[in-house]
Amino acid sequence: MATYTADSLQIPASDTGRAGAFAALDAKRAGWDTMNFAAVRLGEGKTFEVAIDAFEYVAVVLSGRCNIRSNKGDFEAVGRRSSVFSGLPYAVYLPPNTEFAIESLSEDFEFASCWAPSERETQAKLIKPRDIEVQLLGGGNCSRQMCRIIGGAFPADRLLVYELYTPGGNWSSYPPHKHDRHRTDERGKVLEAQLNRFSFYKFDRPTGYAYQRVYAADKRWDARMLARQHDIILMPEGYYTMVSAPGTVTYTLNFLAGSTREFAYTEDPDFSWVRDTLPGMDPRLPLVDFGMEVGH
Repeated sequence: MATYTADSLQIPASDTGRAGAFAALDAKRAGWDTMNFAAVRLGEGKTFEVAIDAFEYVAVVLSGRCNIRSNKGDFEAVGRRSSVFSGLPYAVYLPPNTEFAIESLSEDFEFASCWAPSERETQAKLIKPRDIEVQLLGGGNCSRQMCRIIGGAFPADRLLVYELYTPGGNWSSYPPHKHDRHRTDERGKVLEAQLNRFSFYKFDRPTGYAYQRVYAADKRWDARMLARQHDIILMPEGYYTMVSAPGTVTYTLNFLAGSTREFAYTEDPDFSWVRDTLPGMDPRLPLVDFGMEVGH
């Protein structure tokens, strides 16, 4: 069985502030056969072009606006928010064998993309803020906000995508949970999915940070990582949890793919009792909402 360390699970940011890719993940580097990732920055009027073969592809607009033109359909003036902390996301889903170009309409336009092997022919789709499922999860200092971009009901093949906002001082994914073993009951209901996951980090201030813990169910390894702006942290197996530094809002863009598109997990039995002690929702939530789209 694999043993993981902080060095093997964390990809530190290499962002110079210039245009181009400023964070990236190759499936081989991750040790899985599912997801690849790139976050790209473009100046106004610049274009990113690519042809995807046997992959499904999703691009999430982090900031700014763009035109997206493809052989599966065109989408104009996509995006509104000036940062991930100023509104709900726009995204586009593209099926395999799509040729497309993303043209920036804003200075410092940013988008994050993930692609996974697929042979399923589906439709290109623009995802707007009104399509986002917003949930407030947990309670007390374990409260956070989830914005589901691509869930199990979305007609994708493998990918699940969501944004998570964790207020300063709060824990996310607590009690710790895992989804690294596909288990079903006698009726075929999925009790736990096998889902590879990774998170891409942003913070509402330059000095922001969070601590991410990922550890084996049998305690044979335990990785604890300091996440900073534009870092990537892999969660191929094991329990995971994260805490946001006081005074800092932690944003993570999360991608998952594996044995099913059901998000079924198992909590760490050492800490599952905490769920029953959590008070009401943190009053700071939600941090982003549909009202931010008024006038658009």
